[in-house]
Amino acid sequence: MRAVVVRDPGPPDAMELADLPLPRPGPGEVLVRVMAAGVNRPDIMQRQGLYPPPPGASPILGLEIAGEVVAGRPDGSWPATGTRVCALTNGGGYAEYCAVPAGQCLPWPEGYDAIRAAALPETFFTAWSNLAMTAHLAAGESVLIHGGSGGIGTAAIQTARALRAIPYVTVGSAEKAALCVRLGAEAAIDYRSENFVARIGTLTGGRGVDVVLDVIGGPYLDRNLRCLAPDGRLVIIALQGGAKAQDVGVARIMTRRLTVTGTTLRPRDTAYKAQVADGLRRTIWPGLADGTIAPVIHATFPFARVAEAHKLMESGAHSGKIVLSLVPA
Repeated sequence: MRAVVVRDPGPPDAMELADLPLPRPGPGEVLVRVMAAGVNRPDIMQRQGLYPPPPGASPILGLEIAGEVVAGRPDGSWPATGTRVCALTNGGGYAEYCAVPAGQCLPWPEGYDAIRAAALPETFFTAWSNLAMTAHLAAGESVLIHGGSGGIGTAAIQTARALRAIPYVTVGSAEKAALCVRLGAEAAIDYRSENFVARIGTLTGGRGVDVVLDVIGGPYLDRNLRCLAPDGRLVIIALQGGAKAQDVGVARIMTRRLTVTGTTLRPRDTAYKAQVADGLRRTIWPGLADGTIAPVIHATFPFARVAEAHKLMESGAHSGKIVLSLVPA
């Protein structure tokens, strides 16, 4: 099979296509012929040598795919051979074939093609696991989502609405703000020109939000704490701004009974990811089928132009998902 390889960590041009042996599915896994693969920020970090795959995971880049099962489970349980699925992988998505745990597969929503299906797993798994399972976001509560126009942000807005919560977002432009409002954000705050702590205070009558979903990390820590209502929960899922924090008012955590936690999805075990998939199947997948929830796709690139896809993601100019197509045009 053809697959993207990184001989030495480096810039996007460090990636190249090479012929590799087909992966062999392990216990509980199925083999999928990949038709499309999503591009995600962890792929960038792994290519740069900053995010090594966990033990036992494929060293090939790619955390989400859509395609057709070509070797199902021996016991005949779902997904059977011939089933079209999208899946959260443990690595290996930038290839013509990928072995995936069956519990991390979900059916293509009705009416979807491979590109749209491949845009779902990583972002919606991340949004659901953090908002519903880690933060326990409840109906009527509010959440501040940083990076609202990105792949995770656009999924998190819609996930919050599916949970009957109230999402606010930060973005970097008026165009991105308008996109987030169309998706269901109650308000979009331009972090380049506005003080998001002050704006959240105004929007919530001084109370603050119940949950903050943060992708920035250290530089936002104190401001995130100041955005939270009593008993609020801060969930840190990425460190795009860095891992170090300065001048943090820690006393606020005690006086307002705040919870600060962080998660990464890739190292979690298959049983946990299957739980996430089950929650998505019950709560998000019906909305995808009827059109009330949808992925936002910014651009699609042919497989051979994977370096261009990575350059676009690194530029930050995109809104929503970037997807690689492995199907000839």
